Amino acid sequence: QVQLVESGGGLVQAGGSLRLSCAASGTIFSIKTMGWYRQAPGKQRELVASITSSRNTNYAESVKGRFTISRDNAKYTVYLQMNSLKAEDTGVYYCVKLGLPLSWGQGTQVTVSS
Repeated sequence: QVQLVESGGGLVQAGGSLRLSCAASGTIFSIKTMGWYRQAPGKQRELVASITSSRNTNYAESVKGRFTISRDNAKYTVYLQMNSLKAEDTGVYYCVKLGLPLSWGQGTQVTVSS
């Protein structure tokens, strides 16, 4: 059973930075594609960034140039570095093991004050 535990969320002013971490267990982490979703208040969850086992990355247009996803296979951890944060980045951020079946973390709140 895959377990994903996020950390690093919090309150930050617009223009600031946060780094989210996701510790994985119960899977062969190094071969899995991992991602970060977010859910803003009143909106559907959206895929923000993903990273494959070979470290190919993809980003939503809204975060390109500001967010960076990375992974440390030795630590079974995936990161999301978020810079130049905007109020519209506010939401709950979920770490996800992509591919069927999907596995979700419990989420971490990110609040950007304008």
